[in-house]
Amino acid sequence: MANSTTTTLNDLISPMVAEALFVANERSIMRGLVRNYTLPANSGKTIQVPIYPTVSATAPGENADFSSTTISTSVANLTVLENGIMTTLTDYAMNVSESDVVRDLGKLFGEAIARKIDTDLTALFGGFTNTVGGAATSNVMSADFIFQAVAKLRATGVPATDLACVLHPNVAYDLKKGLTNTFANPNPGVGNEALVSGYVGSIAGVPVYETSNMADSSGNLPGTTGDYKGAVFHKDALGLAMLQDLKIETQRDASLRATEIVATAVYGVGELHDSYGCEIEADSSIQDA
Repeated sequence: MANSTTTTLNDLISPMVAEALFVANERSIMRGLVRNYTLPANSGKTIQVPIYPTVSATAPGENADFSSTTISTSVANLTVLENGIMTTLTDYAMNVSESDVVRDLGKLFGEAIARKIDTDLTALFGGFTNTVGGAATSNVMSADFIFQAVAKLRATGVPATDLACVLHPNVAYDLKKGLTNTFANPNPGVGNEALVSGYVGSIAGVPVYETSNMADSSGNLPGTTGDYKGAVFHKDALGLAMLQDLKIETQRDASLRATEIVATAVYGVGELHDSYGCEIEADSSIQDA
């Protein structure tokens, strides 16, 4: 009976799953900003995404045949991996706790999976060929970096729709500071919004988001150097392939008087279209190493 699951815990597992799924979807910023794919069960661990090139039309002239245009696609491969977290909940801890332990664990697990998805996706920003800014202390974030990034993308024909900008909060601070004239004399429009609510809003037609789920340029998480690689990117620049969304399972250990609780998600991330993204590297003025 050591591996059996108690009826009591089975009764509690449903509210834990509901809470965890809500938190995971609510807290993950990047998930809604990239192209999402779902892998059916038993379809392998890799999804191939064909990438079509840009082609040009011609005018052959009257009574002239068109020349055949060769269309060669490239392929982006997204390989899914298991990601998860496990803890052991003792009967004693559950019975004496004044809080809802199951709900608390659901929240913790949901946030952990959400942070992992965001961190894996933001880590891809450094792979974009297009870049603006740099790691030098003189490269403090400003609206100009966003305008530069948008210009680079638009110059290569990237659609103006479905663009987003994601920055680390310490970098976004400098952006807000510039927009509001050092938080003292707000500029019209987006400057007022940043001053009143702290929300950056839209710059150059691009909504700006913040997430702390981003390592610094040296790979430290949380960051310590103050240098972060954000990005302006189109939805098709990055991909998230999901084989299994957040799932929570339990296994009873009778001799320990406890239950193992395991949360997993099976997904993969990858760059789909390099020219659809532009890295913005900036040095934070409030976290300068």
